[in-house]
Amino acid sequence: MLTYREFIEILSRHGFTLHRHDDGSHQRWRAEKDGRPILVTVAAHGMNDTIPPGTLASMVRQSELGSSAFRK
Repeated sequence: MLTYREFIEILSRHGFTLHRHDDGSHQRWRAEKDGRPILVTVAAHGMNDTIPPGTLASMVRQSELGSSAFRK
């Protein structure tokens, strides 16, 4: 299981940057792949909270990095 902080660290290592952070708890992280943008919405309610399995699967899918990038 990953925390939101760990997930964001992995995104950063793979070239994602914070694209938008609204007043709420959701952040949008952005990278480019083959000239097209990849956007990942991170619902960072508490940065040290463990990400629920369904939420983690959705964020991994959005990142297009594959689940192996997020294994500890």
